[in-house]
Amino acid sequence: MVVEQLRRPVPGGVGTYARGLLAGLARLGPEGPEVALHASRPTSSPDPLRAFGLPLRLRPLPGRALTGLWERGLLPAPAGYDVVHSTSMAFPPPRGPATVMIHDLTWRAVPEAFPARGRRWHEAALGRAIRTGVGLVAPSQATAAALAAAGAGPVTVIEEGCDHLPPPDQAGADALLARLGVDGPFFLSVGTQEPRKNLARLFEAFGRARPRLPGPWPLVVVGPSGWGPELTAGPGVLAAGAVSDAVLAALYRRARALAYVPLVEGFGLPPVEAMHAGLPVVASPMPSTGGAALEVDPLDVEGIARALEEVAGDDARHAALADAGARRAAGLTWEGAARRHVELWRSRC
Repeated sequence: MVVEQLRRPVPGGVGTYARGLLAGLARLGPEGPEVALHASRPTSSPDPLRAFGLPLRLRPLPGRALTGLWERGLLPAPAGYDVVHSTSMAFPPPRGPATVMIHDLTWRAVPEAFPARGRRWHEAALGRAIRTGVGLVAPSQATAAALAAAGAGPVTVIEEGCDHLPPPDQAGADALLARLGVDGPFFLSVGTQEPRKNLARLFEAFGRARPRLPGPWPLVVVGPSGWGPELTAGPGVLAAGAVSDAVLAALYRRARALAYVPLVEGFGLPPVEAMHAGLPVVASPMPSTGGAALEVDPLDVEGIARALEEVAGDDARHAALADAGARRAAGLTWEGAARRHVELWRSRC
């Protein structure tokens, strides 16, 4: 398994997929395959990849140099394996059966939300994946349809899991909320702060809704900084920055609702993480939620504001959304995703 994304300072959703899939494969026990990890040289000691307890096949190169050579068709995948699975479009030239997960084509759907360099890289990587004939995997029918429109051949759809967060760190969440001055109900937003996450409209909608809420609730924003213009947060918007997975798990259990309204998503992990914790979700339409969220148009600021008011003030609606979300999340496990990956890999061997 190619896990170069786990070398990145901010592995993001691709990193969550890689870690979740590895956990799901481990749960298969003897039914699962023998797995080795392929990546660039470590950037710290001890190497965090060793925590998985799996054999490592590392190249003695820094990540940028290694992926640059892959893009030029050099340094193929290690030999001696039945199949090589890449967790993103940063993948080595195949020398045998290979599969690549393509999470989304959002740089095509909303090009203005990506830097020009990023768009060029993604287009080149997509073209290489299609030309080399690797088996393509997508997390949703929407991404599979976008791949078909881009000229790709057959695509296998495997939904991701949402049961990857550790037990909640309640003490850590207490400390964070105390530092932010939060001592009552709050809304939660989770994700890397970048243009496609549509945070500017969410902040504006929250500003409109806040005077009409049962109290002056804050919006706690969790996630690392990405790229793009600096955002104006407004009253009540509290930036928590990046937090540990255990603290995030506790925040999902404390908040009134998750507000997640990106312009487009190939799947969308934060909403189903929240649903797994029993938290109602206000979200733009995306594959992961399966209709179990209170859906809003991500371009409609007033519509987002009304949805926040609804989930804050209507206890029956709040409970119904929590129940619907829990049912949706119950069907999204990493063990199930791992089984479907194994079926695909066996069909390629």
